[in-house]
Amino acid sequence: MLTLPEEYNILFSHFQSCFSKRVWKLACVLLVGAILAPGKRTVTAILRIMGLSQEHHFQNYHRVLNRAVWSHLALSAVLLGMLLNTFLPKGAVVIGIDETIERRRGAKIKAKGIYRDPVRSSKSHFVRASGLRWISMQLLVRIPWAERIWGLPFLTVLAPSERYYVSKPGKHKKLTDWARQMGMQVRRWLPGRKIILVADSSYAALELLNGLRSLAEPVYMVTQLRLDAALYEPVVQHKSKPVGRPRKKGARLPSLKAVLANPQTCWQPITIDNWYGQGPTQIEITSDTAVWYHNGIPAVPIRWVLIRDPQAKFETRALLSTDQTVTPHQILHWFVRRWQVEVTFQEVRTHLGVETQRQWSDKAIARTTPALFGLFSIITLLAHQSQISGKLSIRRASWYAMPLPTFSDAIALVRRQIWTHWSFCMFSLTGDMQISHPDLLKRLLDAVCYST
Repeated sequence: MLTLPEEYNILFSHFQSCFSKRVWKLACVLLVGAILAPGKRTVTAILRIMGLSQEHHFQNYHRVLNRAVWSHLALSAVLLGMLLNTFLPKGAVVIGIDETIERRRGAKIKAKGIYRDPVRSSKSHFVRASGLRWISMQLLVRIPWAERIWGLPFLTVLAPSERYYVSKPGKHKKLTDWARQMGMQVRRWLPGRKIILVADSSYAALELLNGLRSLAEPVYMVTQLRLDAALYEPVVQHKSKPVGRPRKKGARLPSLKAVLANPQTCWQPITIDNWYGQGPTQIEITSDTAVWYHNGIPAVPIRWVLIRDPQAKFETRALLSTDQTVTPHQILHWFVRRWQVEVTFQEVRTHLGVETQRQWSDKAIARTTPALFGLFSIITLLAHQSQISGKLSIRRASWYAMPLPTFSDAIALVRRQIWTHWSFCMFSLTGDMQISHPDLLKRLLDAVCYST
């Protein structure tokens, strides 16, 4: 029987309603095993760490991923609610959205494609990567015990390339189409809450901005804006109804390139506490409102912010927000959080075994990677529950002074709590407090000796 600390059982029980009784027992084993297993997150590695290497019906655990009936979206909604109740019970919800490439090989993986590698590529060097493209939504919220912003994934979807749909009846969806659908889904989950999506320039598309802004409860976006974007004044409302179609824009405004080159532009110096991990950085900004418009596409009112570095450490960039009521400082504050999405991508590869799973069926592939991304947030919640009782410790060394805990400390804490709980449970059954239970000791030794 699987036993866990009481606070862990309470947290896991929130997901129980999304599974049948039989599948839930198997899913709990996979969930706990994925937390404890070092290295690869295959089903066989999970069964070994859970002491089930001699399980004759091991195929039942594979069927949780490739055959059992459960909803990925239902789990995402529950996870998002838990994250908000724990870390952000009220206020604006800031969500980062970005895509990552999971490098996978195999002739049976139908959804893989060839994409630009965002990590290894630069403006002068283009690197291609073959694999699966995932779009992840992450709650960008401050973790109290870490004293910084973390990106907590709660919704991850597979976005195949156009080649995948050649032999499929469905129509290919672009990144912006997926982002609009995901934004609308989050809006249905969070009625009444203000939602801000933070993204890079790939999502600066008028169709996407207008689609989310036109909802009954708008979803606002903060993203980068082209310096040569066509900006206009808003339409002047006349008392009498004009003849013909209503105007979408007013007079043309100077482009941001012209604003940047104009010596009469008024720049405001401000200091950002943590500019992309570089610590306090002084920058200069100027901002205004406008209407962004292109022929044949709906016009979108925006507030733009032009940023330049007086010390020329980075290139000038422009940001936009579809919420014109916010201040430039709020836009910068939200946009700077975006780089935490990349940090989370690296953490799930390093500590949660993304790119090590070996499923081949379409359903198992579509479920496993989102589950591992969501595991990052679940471990953060478990560590937060343990931290309340003052059990969170930081792994320090004389050659590396770590002032604040990281995700490696969080997952180490959760693993330690589970192993310790199992040890005491087994001790109480055997009555022997001197010698560890043989099965538990064997599993620990195997995890250490066979880890890669």
